Order: sequence, then C-alpha cells, then structure tokens
Amino acid sequence: MDLGSEIRRVGDAVDQLFQHYLADRGDGRDHLFAAMRHAAIGGGKRLRPLLTVASARLFGVDEARAIRAGAAIEAIHVYSLIHDDLPCMDDDDLRRGKPTVHKAYGEAAAVLAGDSFHAIAFEIMAEAATHEDPFVRSELVLELARASGPDGMAGGQMLDLAAEGQQSDLAAVTRLQQLKTGALIEYAVEAGTIMGRLPEEGRTRYRGYARNIGLAFQIADDLIDHAGDEAAAGKRVGKDAAAGKATFVSVLGEERARAQAGILVDQAIEHLHDHGAEADLLRAIARFAINRDR
Repeated sequence: MDLGSEIRRVGDAVDQLFQHYLADRGDGRDHLFAAMRHAAIGGGKRLRPLLTVASARLFGVDEARAIRAGAAIEAIHVYSLIHDDLPCMDDDDLRRGKPTVHKAYGEAAAVLAGDSFHAIAFEIMAEAATHEDPFVRSELVLELARASGPDGMAGGQMLDLAAEGQQSDLAAVTRLQQLKTGALIEYAVEAGTIMGRLPEEGRTRYRGYARNIGLAFQIADDLIDHAGDEAAAGKRVGKDAAAGKATFVSVLGEERARAQAGILVDQAIEHLHDHGAEADLLRAIARFAINRDR
C-alpha cells in the first residue's frame, strides 16, 4: 500500500471539489472565497476524507461519492481550524505552514469563512451526487451534525477551553479528545459504513477502529506540540504547555504516551482482522497516525 500516493490522490480530488464550490463570484464576496481557498486548498493531511474513502472501499461504494462525503467532513474540520486560530480561541498566527486566515484576511473574513465551510459541508452531503438514496443522505447529515456539534467536536473545544490551567487526569483528557478530535475522525469512518448501507449493529468494530486511531492521532499531535519541529509541523509548537493545557504527554509523560499510541494502533488494526487486502488502506492510515511529524 503506497499511502503517500493515496494521500496525494484523495487530497487532489478534495481540492478540485473545493475549487468548484469556492470559485469567485465577481462581486464583494470574492475576498471571502479567497480566504476560504487559503484555508482549505493545498494543505493538510486529509486524514478524514482518506478514512471515508478507505472505509467506503470495504463495501464497494463508488469512490467519487466517498470523496464528496469526505470533502464535506473536511469542510467541517477546516471551519474548526479557522475558528480555533482566532484571537478569542487559541490566537495562532501559523497554520499548515502559512499565515492563519485571520492574519491573512482579517478576523471578520475568518469568522465568515468558518461559517461558510460549516454550511458548505451540509450542502455537499445533502446533494444527490453524494448518494443516490435520500435516506442514506439523511443519515449522513444527521450523524455529521452530531459529530460536529456540542456532543462532538464543538463540545470538545469548549471542554478544552474550560480546562486551561486546571488539573486534569487521564480520564478527563481522554473524554475531551474523544469529542474534540475523535468524534469527527470516528464519523469519517462511519460515513463509509453508512454509504455502504451497513446496519447499525454491524458498525461496532469500525467504530472501535476509529476510536483507537482518533486517540492515537491526538497523542501524536501532543507529542509534536511537546517536542516537534515547527518547520515540519507547519504550526507553532509548545503552545499547549504555554497555555497550561493538560495533554496525554503532560499526564502520561513522553515515553508512556508513545507506548500508549502504539498499543492503540495495534488494537485498531486488530478490529480489521476479518478483512483482507481491501482493508490495507485503513491499516496503513492507522500506522501513519503515529509515524508523522505534522
């Protein structure tokens, strides 16, 4: 499995879709679309769309449709990054190796860019081109709302803000990250199972896979922030400690955190033991979750 080639291929397809939705309109909105293209095109690991493509592959779902669903999930992720970087949140000035949206285009445009990505995500997911079955599209939309709202990503961000300067144990950090980072990663995998019309009771092991790699991915992020290279990461490092945030590294220590991430990846791969070569991309993604520098 050439993971690098898969990342580039899926990333290019997502970029093409974003180029379509974010084309200039020839009026005062063009500043907004420029800000959105700055945030979304030509950067990032595209982990979430890659997971959706890999999951959908298990069930023979047309890849073009899976890429659309993955792009919708990526739009939610991009909106969250734009808003996370704002002065009222993390106040970051570097993202994916370039100035954050509010630094390059102003705070008002950044807020509106995030708002617009949130809307575009549901627009893409609800369109017939994403799936021919309206009941499947309805479930995709419902579960995306749950994964991105107060019981998912946004709720996790609030827990993160509330935890600054507070003492947190492993259970509290795990719960926070299962919402802030894990919920959307879990949904990216589940979206493929929904598109493949897998019944609810058959999704347990895929949720287990996604939950494991979501936590492993976050541990890797914490390790990068703790001791990573800023140029390779494309963003400021050391900011969690500076903000007084509890992380897997601060709670477990660097060595134990690395070991735990490895255990989580092994467990994720074990969830796929009944699958053959069709699950190789999911296995490669699990290993990539911790073997990265950005």
